[in-house]
Amino acid sequence: MLRDDVNHNLLSNKQLNVSSISSLDTFNTKNDYSLNLNGRSSYNSADSDVQLQNSSNTTANAFSTGNYNSTNGYGLINGAAAVARAAGQNTFADVPDLGGNNWGADLVKAPEVWAHGYTGKGVVVAVVDTGVDHNHEDLTNNIWTNTKEIAGNGIDDDGNGYIDDNYGWNFADKNNNTLDDNGHGTHVSGTIAGENNNYGVTGIAYDAKIMPVKALDSSGSGSYSSISKGIRYAVDNGANVINLSLGGGSSNRTLESAIDYASSKGVIVVMAAGNDGDSSPDYPARYASKSGIAVGAVDKNNNMPDFSNRSGTNQIAYVTAPGVKVYSSVPNNQYDTYSGTSMAAPHVAGIVALMLSANSKLTDAQVRQIVTETAGNSTQTTSSSLNLSNVSSLASQVIADTAVNKTQATSSSFNSSNFSSLIGQAITETAKSLTPETIASWNNSDFSPAIGQTTSETGYAYAETTKYLTSAEGNNGLTNPELWSQFQNYENILGSTNMDSNEDENNLDFGKQLEGRQKQIDQYRKLSGMA
Repeated sequence: MLRDDVNHNLLSNKQLNVSSISSLDTFNTKNDYSLNLNGRSSYNSADSDVQLQNSSNTTANAFSTGNYNSTNGYGLINGAAAVARAAGQNTFADVPDLGGNNWGADLVKAPEVWAHGYTGKGVVVAVVDTGVDHNHEDLTNNIWTNTKEIAGNGIDDDGNGYIDDNYGWNFADKNNNTLDDNGHGTHVSGTIAGENNNYGVTGIAYDAKIMPVKALDSSGSGSYSSISKGIRYAVDNGANVINLSLGGGSSNRTLESAIDYASSKGVIVVMAAGNDGDSSPDYPARYASKSGIAVGAVDKNNNMPDFSNRSGTNQIAYVTAPGVKVYSSVPNNQYDTYSGTSMAAPHVAGIVALMLSANSKLTDAQVRQIVTETAGNSTQTTSSSLNLSNVSSLASQVIADTAVNKTQATSSSFNSSNFSSLIGQAITETAKSLTPETIASWNNSDFSPAIGQTTSETGYAYAETTKYLTSAEGNNGLTNPELWSQFQNYENILGSTNMDSNEDENNLDFGKQLEGRQKQIDQYRKLSGMA
């Protein structure tokens, strides 16, 4: 059965101007400052009114600066790149998609991370929501428990101010019953840490622990005060990540202060952007200008639905994640499909948990930086550190030592094997990493030193360097064909790169070779914008 994850009566209430804060994405702006799930927090996945916008089209018309634009912020979160960066490694190689109901994990590249042994183990993610069904078969083994508390003895054993808070605390009803009486919090929890047990749902960080913090009642309503207290409780009791799949239209100093408190303690708060279809996020997601991460929704084709609030022109830490027809757990050992930015946020919370399982010392600021710098709109991928000045600095001495004294007489004995041995280090360190993205990102200051050296001394440097762009066997294919094939000018640029391996390289006409290489250099200059 498909059910609305924000409000079971949402479809019949669309004519109402409901503005409430919810565990689904909306805060109430009424005088009592209550928040609930109604109205703007999440949408039924079967709702025919949910429309998708082609992300490439909306981005084209969006305000942008660097890798950020006013529609989808920094773009789709990339778990493989983010966790690899957190671990101090190169981005993890692609693995086969899981498919089916796990399409969300595939889209954020979680399986690539799991393949390297990072599964969220040792990380606690607090779900501040409608509660969590800690008896659910897909969650029960991944529920945080307060080991300092003796269950049922009516005593505050750990002295934290909450009696018998073995499974977290209920700030909506002011008791220790954190069971989910709505469904939303359990759905969110499954996306974060559903067990990897070959049935149901596999969470993004399937070995992480979920800390239930109930701040919203059965209708999804709650106060700013309850949510703020829930955040502080999570921080003080060992949470590493906090998921806030809720939001509202007005700011609140108490809530903002709680998020700042979490950030100051190294706890990363992940916040749903809201489902109003607005040009900027709801609160608290808008606080991602300084703390935490805001999350918008996309579908399985990375298209943004019309309901997802955009990132806005004021630059904030905003990324996108799967939020359309997301399959996950609901109470009583059931599963359901929900849509909303509430469903997108736990995908990001899961990735952050994976990052912390790779590097537990990351701060909020570091997580924000890594997530935004590695997300889908970034042009800095695995070769982000590749700078052609490195090529120049490594090869300049070799060129100076060999080419400056080169004459027509000596050029006949200047073969590729000799040259390769001389500049092997430069090529090994840099040329193997060349991709269309890194070439396109070279600026004049990076590119000109190497061009100048090569043009004046020897075109042969690029003859050998470009050979590393091709496969080792016969030079008939590109090392990274899946990258180059997406780059519309690659055939023109590399069309004359391959060399005939049967050619007698000791008797090459050096003048013709140099002329050919000069033409190739000119093509690179055009590509880099220098010509």
